[in-house]
Amino acid sequence: MKIISWNVNGIRSAAKKGLIEWINSGQPDILCLQETKAEPGQLEKAIREIPGYSSYFSSAEKKGYSGVALYTKTLPVTVGFGMGVPRFDSEGRMIIAEYDEFFIFNVYFPNGKQSQERLDYKMEFYDAFLETMKSYLAIGKGIIVCGDVNTAHTEIDLARPRENEKVSGFLPMERAWIDKFLATGFVDTFRIFNSSGGNYTWWDLKSGARARNVGWRIDYFFSDKAFSSKIKNAFILRDVMGSDHCPIGIEVE
Repeated sequence: MKIISWNVNGIRSAAKKGLIEWINSGQPDILCLQETKAEPGQLEKAIREIPGYSSYFSSAEKKGYSGVALYTKTLPVTVGFGMGVPRFDSEGRMIIAEYDEFFIFNVYFPNGKQSQERLDYKMEFYDAFLETMKSYLAIGKGIIVCGDVNTAHTEIDLARPRENEKVSGFLPMERAWIDKFLATGFVDTFRIFNSSGGNYTWWDLKSGARARNVGWRIDYFFSDKAFSSKIKNAFILRDVMGSDHCPIGIEVE
């Protein structure tokens, strides 16, 4: 089973840049998109209904903001939206799909760069998400978490760590939260297969950073430790264009 995650920075924009053709060519079993910036009613039928897939959307109350989507070849057992916390769920940041062997969480975590208020919101979202994960771990079924986490975990996860020590996305408290999350019982799947630097998933488009590979790895696939034995590969598709992020993926046995 091939599962792909991608922050498309606007699903309508991505569709104009070949998103649907890319899906039809690659045929992922599950596709998780973040930052869709659209409500289902604003999408053309070709985006809402891709042949061979069931699709689910979670949109923000604020127009043209946030949002996640999930396309799946296998019909989920259940589908849920959000964490049951209105101030977080109103931004359309989470879809939870349950399958026979695992849950998959498609999450667009908040960005904290805009203001102190948004940084506080991000850290509160992180804490609420961790509590949610603890409750799901207790169920005993496999867990996969994917999406744009908006934080580079370690120094090898961004090109210029020293210059960004005081920038949201690489602050000590943000990185410490990922440490805490992993310590709770999760694995960064990419690091099972690749321990080197220079592997990024986001680049600043305005500065032409992608061509120079001056980027950040802020998009992740995590799994609980027990389920990680079923993950046979994890990869970054850095050559796929259409967004300031690139897709990432895993292959599950």
